[in-house]
Order: sequence, then C-alpha cells, then structure tokens
Amino acid sequence: MTATGTELGKTFTSAALLHGARQAGRSVAALKPVASGIDDGNLADSDPAVLLAAQDIACDWAAVERICPWHFRAALSPDMAAAREGRAVPFDELLRFCRQTLEGPAEFALVEGVGGIMAPIDERHTVLDWAAALEIPALLVAGTYLGTISHTLTALTTLAGRGVPVAALILSASPDSPVPPAETAAAIARFAPDLPILHVPRLAGAEAWRRVPLYADLMRSGRTSTASTGRR
Repeated sequence: MTATGTELGKTFTSAALLHGARQAGRSVAALKPVASGIDDGNLADSDPAVLLAAQDIACDWAAVERICPWHFRAALSPDMAAAREGRAVPFDELLRFCRQTLEGPAEFALVEGVGGIMAPIDERHTVLDWAAALEIPALLVAGTYLGTISHTLTALTTLAGRGVPVAALILSASPDSPVPPAETAAAIARFAPDLPILHVPRLAGAEAWRRVPLYADLMRSGRTSTASTGRR
C-alpha cells in the first residue's frame, strides 16, 4: 500500500481492506514496518494501532512492535526521523521482515508503506526501492484535490518504470475536491485505461473504515490476485 504523497488515507484504506477481507472469511496479516510521529501520547491513534484494530488485536507497545519495528518520534520522513534518534532503517532487514509475513500462511497479506512512493527510507533507498525489491503488486492511494491528476500519473509512470505492477488506484476523497471523484477518475482513466480505479469516501467517526466496502470492490475489479502477496 503506497500513495502519491503523505496524509492521503493509506492507513484508512488498509484498514478497510483488512476488515473486508476478514468479513469475507479470509485470514489476514498486516505490517506497517516503518512509521514516524509515534510516541506514548498518541500510540492509540497511530497508524499501527488502526491496522491492529482492523485485525481485532488490542493495541499496546508489544503489539505495535510486532508490526512496526521501526517507529520514530519525529513526524518527518523516516531517514530524518531516524537520524534524530541516532538510528537508521536497515534496508535488508526491512525486506526480510516483510518477506516473513508475505511468505506466511495469511490469505490476505498487506504491507503499508510510509509517506509517498518517493519518500526516503534511508540515505540511499526510497519507498519505491522497497516496493520493487519485494516484487509484489502495489495499491496506489491518491487524493482528489486540485493537482492530483498530475501527481497520480507521475506516480504510475514511476512505478511502471521500476516494474512494479499496480493492482488498483484508490482515490481517497480530499476535503477540498474541486470536482466529483468520478470526474477525476475519468480523467486519469484516459491515460491508464486498464487500471481499476476505486473510490474511498471521506467519513467521520471512529473506525469509519468498517463502513467502506473496499475489499468487495477490489475483488469485483478482477484484481483478486494482486491485493495480497502476489500468490493469489
């Protein structure tokens, strides 16, 4: 799970997919291996906490560590946040951590990235390098704000250039959308005619992701094999 930028709804989208997969009777596993801006004061509202809730797992530091071993206090890109703590994200270890889950027994396994597709993880690697190295399909989240068409087409071109297949584009409604999501989807579809484009509305309320039938929509899109580990 990646995005054209940060704060666009990756975690909300991931939670909706996990919840839907569980409702459909599939076993699930989710990772958020790298996260910034987490401390004792906001642990319960953090991205890993949302993924745990979507799997009906109680949130505490031990549970967070199991799915998010590289978490940092500063709300910055991972390389900057880690540097402020005298740490770094070891890229090879990150890949091994993800592959353990992707090769495990879960029928629906999901790895949520951090920031946008070109966010730096360390001094030499970006989220794009991470996605390409794992050799699994991507779900790309984009907003519906003014400028998203250019950002989305740029991200799709970048992913294609590294051989990362995109299972679907998920438009996550922005509060300042200048046009309806369907109009944005139609504009993008002219340049990516074979790409399933799904929509996630902006909903208020705790655990609103439970009300989004995104998993069913993804299965209907015909990309049933690319939402998880690439094995199905």
